[in-house]
Formats: sequence, C-alpha cells, structure tokens
Amino acid sequence: MKVRTSDRTVDLMIHLFIGMALLLCLIPFLHILSISLSSNRAIMSGEVTVFPIEISMEAYKKVLQDISMLKSMSFTVMLTVIYTVSCMVMSIIAAYPLTKSYLRGKKFFMVLIIITMFFSGGIIPEYILIKELHLVNSMWALILPLLISPFNLIILINFFQSIPSSLHESAEIDGASHFRVLWQIVIPLSMPVIATLSLFYAVNRWNGFMDSLFYITDPKMYPLQLKLYQLIMNNMINDLMQLEGTQVVQFLPESLKAASVMFATIPILVVYPWLQRYFVSGIMLGAVKG
Repeated sequence: MKVRTSDRTVDLMIHLFIGMALLLCLIPFLHILSISLSSNRAIMSGEVTVFPIEISMEAYKKVLQDISMLKSMSFTVMLTVIYTVSCMVMSIIAAYPLTKSYLRGKKFFMVLIIITMFFSGGIIPEYILIKELHLVNSMWALILPLLISPFNLIILINFFQSIPSSLHESAEIDGASHFRVLWQIVIPLSMPVIATLSLFYAVNRWNGFMDSLFYITDPKMYPLQLKLYQLIMNNMINDLMQLEGTQVVQFLPESLKAASVMFATIPILVVYPWLQRYFVSGIMLGAVKG
C-alpha cells in the first residue's frame, strides 16, 4: 500500500511533537540527577546542565546515612502498599454491583459518585472530621479520605461491563454465587485494568503530601514527600536568614537536596516497567463501554 506524502508529513510532525514533549519532561529530571551527582563547586558556579560535572556520590551517601530519611522511606512504602490494596478492594466491590442492570437505585448511586468528582466539603470540614474521628497523626488519615477515586471507579465499572454477560449467566446456572463469579471470572479477566488503576492509586499516594501536611505532626510518621518538603522549606528559611546576615549553623547543599529528590523519585519509577504492558490495554478497555 502506497503511503501518501501528506501522511508522511503528518507522521513526521507527530513524531517531532512527541519528541519535544519527551525532552520537556526529561530535561528537568536529568538536570536534578546531574546536580545530585556533581560537586558543590560545579553547582555553585552554574556549570551543571543535563550532564554531571566532577561526579561525586557524597550526597547519596549522606542521604543513605540519614536514619530519619530511611524510616520515612519504609513508612511511605508500607503506606503506599496498604493504600493501594485497600483502594482496589473497595473499588472492585463497589464497581461490580453497579454493573448489574437490576440493581435498585443504580442511577442514584452513579449520580452520587459523579457529583463527588466536582464538589467536595472543603479542607476545613474535612480536617474537623478527621480530628473528631481521632485520626490525626494516624496512618488511616492518609488512607480513608482517598479510599475510592470516582474517576478510577467509573473506568473499572466500564471494564466490568465489557465482560460478556454469558460468562456470568453460565456460572450462575452452575450454582456460582456473586462472590465466586467476581473472584474466579471477573477479577482474572480484569487484570489489565486492575494493574493500571493500582498504578494510579500507588503514584497518587506516593506523591501526595498535602494531606500529610494537614494531618501529620509527628516527625516519626512523615511520609517521604512531606520529609522532602520540610527539608527544602528549612533550607529556604536558612537562605533568607543568611541574606539578612543571621548566623545559620546548618546549610543544605544543592547536591544533597537533589539527591533527596532522586531518592524519593526513583522507587516509584521502578514500578512502571513492571506494569507497562498492562497500562495501555487497561486504559483503553476501561475507557469505552464494550
């Protein structure tokens, strides 16, 4: 089949656009990585761009020797795993009944779910609720308010509806209960969308720090992103005090800040290759009702 010149031009423009978008996303990451691997002299002189200058691993050694950073990492990993599993369990048991046409009040429940995508109670009522439930300085304050994402739930519902109803009917004729149909038929066939949504939930929790900023005051329970936030904010205060001529005992080098950012970023990036083969199929199959 002969390819027209106009089609080649369009393909070339698409590839150029994607390449530029990739560079825009990749260059800041490479810049931070280069700073974390460069000497303080090269950083302060402005020589570091996207390649490290005078490579040094000293910043990473200091990060790995920081016990509080390692504790924060272990807590964040545990929090992310518990949060992701809890969210997927709740999403699955909420989505499966909503695929049944005979469910009473199905449209009413769907309207309630969609409303929560656009309206919320606000930060202050939410904080008061968490405080009254005695969840401040608790891991569950970072899990329960975000337990189900309406967007992810709708994707999961559409995916479940794309599974042929004949499979459900044949299993029910053989005497299978709804729980058995869900466990032995629906979930095995839904692994692409489950893996994709698990990745969404995990990334959302790993990168989240605003809720922990509100609900967590105990330094021993700081998630990694809040730890980085406090670290960078303290350094900004030190910089302001130095500009005013105030004596500051501790000063955080730029390489150490960059190494801390990379320390918090790399673990979640490692997860992507394991779930990449599910990612596209999970989104496409769950986006449109079959």
